[in-house]
Amino acid sequence: MRIVMLTKALLVGEYQRKAELLAAEDDIELTVVVPPSWRDGDRVQALERLHTDGYRLLETPIALSGNFHLHWYTHLGRILDESRPELVHIDEEPYNLATRLAMQQARARRARTVFFTWQNMQRRYPPPFSWWERAVYNRIDGAIAGSRTASQVLRAKGYAGPLWTIPQVGVDPGFFSPRPAHRREGRPFRIGFAGRLVHGKGVDLAIEALASLTTEPSGSSVPIPDVENAQARTDAVRRASTLDARLEILGEGPERQALEQLAQRLGVGERVRFRPWMPSSELPAFYHSLDALVLPSRSTPSWIEQFGRVLIEAMACGVACVGSDSGEIPHVIGDAGLVFPEGDSAALRDQLWRLATNDALSEALAEAGRARVLERFTMARVAQETADVYRAVLTGQAAQH
Repeated sequence: MRIVMLTKALLVGEYQRKAELLAAEDDIELTVVVPPSWRDGDRVQALERLHTDGYRLLETPIALSGNFHLHWYTHLGRILDESRPELVHIDEEPYNLATRLAMQQARARRARTVFFTWQNMQRRYPPPFSWWERAVYNRIDGAIAGSRTASQVLRAKGYAGPLWTIPQVGVDPGFFSPRPAHRREGRPFRIGFAGRLVHGKGVDLAIEALASLTTEPSGSSVPIPDVENAQARTDAVRRASTLDARLEILGEGPERQALEQLAQRLGVGERVRFRPWMPSSELPAFYHSLDALVLPSRSTPSWIEQFGRVLIEAMACGVACVGSDSGEIPHVIGDAGLVFPEGDSAALRDQLWRLATNDALSEALAEAGRARVLERFTMARVAQETADVYRAVLTGQAAQH
């Protein structure tokens, strides 16, 4: 099978492992087409070449980089002429111009096509986006949704063709692997966040939770569940009353200044550290430095958390995770982490107390998180299921999932 994958996601070096695994399939000849970079707000992701064995990673110009709906690949036609693919995997939403043009160019060359969607809100778009979306629905040969809610939305919007639910990329459990065993005695309890500093990610809730977490509790009001006897509860309360917690915030975004001011106003400025985004190759070291990772996303009128990739990365590294119940987060975490109602910083604080005062709980969740990733979210599993989609589409055996 000659496959061309058109994607911005594989600009990230660690994500390219998916392409290596796809190309390792005996029947797949793979070309991955990426732009030189992609602008997302104030952050620019340049191409990282990390996993490049067994396939062709082709960098090509893109028009309107950073414009989610209107960008397109200016040299795609000549790439398709040279590659002669049997199937073009368009790693884009169906209402984007890039998808519409790529599908049109692929069909003109008698190649079959598949698109990918994360969209988990049933939004109606004005023309011409609605026209492009409808044309894609009617002519595409298959679709991959990144989550079960995205699959439900796609069906509700009228897509009736073959559909599979597969995350866009998984994690390499050899790269995102557990840290060496360590004890926290004598050092701060380290909480981490990684992602864009925007309102929807709820980073302000993590700062508010930290502020109350580091305030000496008032005895019986402190929630210390998961203890088996009175002495264990007494020990937990003692530990909580002297808890030194720190928050590591990894990422950039328009809310950084407001978040810094919030930390100062709440008296935890010295306990909050802001760090710029780092290459994917350095992320395991960041996760290994943490005792807990938080993803306190909140739903907005235009966005609901679509997956939360940092969760599976941290879980693979053996870090206990706490997430809100926004969007797909509870389905990613399952019973391998702690979930709290979105927007509720007090509930987030309570869950962090549980981890900070109960080593057994933290260790159990760390082990459960790693096991959940190995079962559901590895790069190998994502690549295998994606290869099966290609085979089903090209053999005419595509089923509706």
